[in-house]
Amino acid sequence: MANELRFKTARDLFMACPAVSRDMVALPTEQPSIEFCRALLAGRVPEEAITFCAYLLPERAAVWWAHECLSHLTVLLDSRDQELLAVVRDWVSQPESPHQRPEVSEAAAMPPTTPAAWIALAAGRHGNGSVMGAPALSALPPAARAVSAGVLAGLARVALEDRFSVLPRLSKWASSWHRQRRCANQRMRVKP
Repeated sequence: MANELRFKTARDLFMACPAVSRDMVALPTEQPSIEFCRALLAGRVPEEAITFCAYLLPERAAVWWAHECLSHLTVLLDSRDQELLAVVRDWVSQPESPHQRPEVSEAAAMPPTTPAAWIALAAGRHGNGSVMGAPALSALPPAARAVSAGVLAGLARVALEDRFSVLPRLSKWASSWHRQRRCANQRMRVKP
């Protein structure tokens, strides 16, 4: 069932992650995940492609992807959100660093009221709370939901007339992660 994107088909993802069905209206199909995502982009509610990608990618990759999405929207973010993006960037680079844990934990403890605060929450939630303490986890949404909320909150700041040109680029970055990962895996298999 799992591949580089965690799930081969949309139905596989929906079966493994029931929370996604509460976050999306679209019904799963047997389509390969990337094709399903493209169909969402062309469908009635194209923003669901963002939510689907958030659940589809492995958690750390989803946090990286959300960071990349928001990094392309920085003119729409305030200075605090830009600081949070820097914390997330550093965490994605070195998630096991003892230096990163307190910074991400502090950032994730903020109320998620801005796009980057949602992404910081997802980073804090990654790996079932490897950065945050167990008591804090019970009230938190899944990392994928926080990633989706952060990217969608960033997208909501884009002018309406530009939104439909920005939306496909955001989901395209998720599929580019898949291509890069697949190429890296193929190179690793070729090496002696």
